Amino acid sequence: MTGYLSHDFSVDSNKGLAMFYMVVSSVVISFGGLIMRTLETSDPLQISFYRSLSLLGAVIVFLLMQYGRQSIQVIRNIGWIGIAGGCLLAAAGLAHLQALATTTIANAMFVLGAIPFFTALFARILLKEKLRKRTLATMLIAATGLGVMVQEGLQLGAGYGNVMAILTAVCFSVYAVIIRSRRRIEMLPVLIVSSLVIVVSSALGTKGALSISFHDVLLCLIWGAVLSGIANFLFLYAARHLVAAEVTLFMLLEFALGPIWVWWVVNETPSLWTVVGGALIMGAVVVRSAIELINKPRKPILSTESAGLLPDQISPDATIAVAARVSCRSPHKRV
Repeated sequence: MTGYLSHDFSVDSNKGLAMFYMVVSSVVISFGGLIMRTLETSDPLQISFYRSLSLLGAVIVFLLMQYGRQSIQVIRNIGWIGIAGGCLLAAAGLAHLQALATTTIANAMFVLGAIPFFTALFARILLKEKLRKRTLATMLIAATGLGVMVQEGLQLGAGYGNVMAILTAVCFSVYAVIIRSRRRIEMLPVLIVSSLVIVVSSALGTKGALSISFHDVLLCLIWGAVLSGIANFLFLYAARHLVAAEVTLFMLLEFALGPIWVWWVVNETPSLWTVVGGALIMGAVVVRSAIELINKPRKPILSTESAGLLPDQISPDATIAVAARVSCRSPHKRV
């Protein structure tokens, strides 16, 4: 069975669509904060258990529908590096919970805002990916916006929580680089690895005390199977077309949009700084996406004159040679 997913992906330059997918991904997952506010239980491990269990089920069902009997082979194709990526994603999720439980939300968000910069550093070292000035400028503006959002809540202390936030940022950044490096392979099974690790870790951490209300189970199912499922699917697609730093850059939209949904539904009014900082983040990302859509790369024009051929030298063989010369020009990695 084949579809938009396959064993060997072709990588094109459709960055505009990939950016749109990352915007949708960030908007969808930003509703997680609203769900967190409406849950009756406050145990993060119980929440992680049911959310990851539902995501695990959704990924398995999708793989079976997409690949049928070939699903096992698709899982094997991710190799040890895919397993490492899944473990890193799980570690990021578990460390994030520890950070939120032991430090302020502002501290955690501020550190997580460094994810695009960590990712850019690792991608430069491991994948030789470069950044254009406009991408770097977008990252700096978005980071400034995040700083404005959380500046009132930043505080010293809570060293363990801050370390957990840094661990979250580093683990997720390396995970993003791994996904980018394996962009020609179906990496969806990585989510199976990460979900299994979180489910087992949460069950052990709660010592089997996993009883929660039906209301919370239903919300966790929506959070995991629907919100996290859609967000992760789109993330994996976008990573085929965007450099690693850009993929994680769009994730900052989650921090900007989360307070807005809570404000509208729960009537939890955000501060002026939260609104201003969020506007900076959204503005930077929207402008960056618009620039990419406006400045689409042009296809090279096939011309025998540009190849230095005189009119009496033009022949079918000469035209084929010029076409081969144009097609062999490798695209630059800089974005």
